[in-house]
Amino acid sequence: MDRTVLKTIETLLQRSIDQERKVKLKPLVDYVQQKASTQQEINLNFICTHNSRRSHLAQVWAQVAATYFHIPNVYCYSGGMEETALFPKVAETLSKQGFSIIKIAEGTNPVYAVKYDDNASPIICFSKKYDSPFNPSSSFAAIMTCSQADGECPFIAGAEKRIPITFEDPKVSDGSPQQAQVYTERSLEIAAEMLHVFSMIKK
Repeated sequence: MDRTVLKTIETLLQRSIDQERKVKLKPLVDYVQQKASTQQEINLNFICTHNSRRSHLAQVWAQVAATYFHIPNVYCYSGGMEETALFPKVAETLSKQGFSIIKIAEGTNPVYAVKYDDNASPIICFSKKYDSPFNPSSSFAAIMTCSQADGECPFIAGAEKRIPITFEDPKVSDGSPQQAQVYTERSLEIAAEMLHVFSMIKK
């Protein structure tokens, strides 16, 4: 794993997560544990309204957390209520946190390969609807990362479990002097919570 990513993880493992958030994360811990205990594939689809910011950060950090804690058969995806584009600041933020970001397709909805280890398969990031053919159609958990998507989409076809784990939208900082700081902090917050989830899994 990339040295900078590892250093970020080691720092985040010292961060305390308050009890209220742990309660919100518990259903995801339970879902992953049940799948891991029965040696089934663990498919996680992180869903937000536009699949442009929070859902991608959660997808990437959950995959990294599973790798760090040696939880096998974890496959992380993301989607939205509509297709837009991965916001460039998200890619820039992940790059500064140690990820190798390779743009593999241009256009209005670019496709990125996100690598956290030279020898690991890249995480493919681009904006898509949650039910895109790129994502699983059954046997997955739908993790709702924004309250708007959670409220507007009461039913996710094919999902075994629906889990609301919402985060504040870093978009509120766009165009402000605080933008870089807000995106960095949101990425680290999501990372810390995904690390907590996978640290709880007993093999």
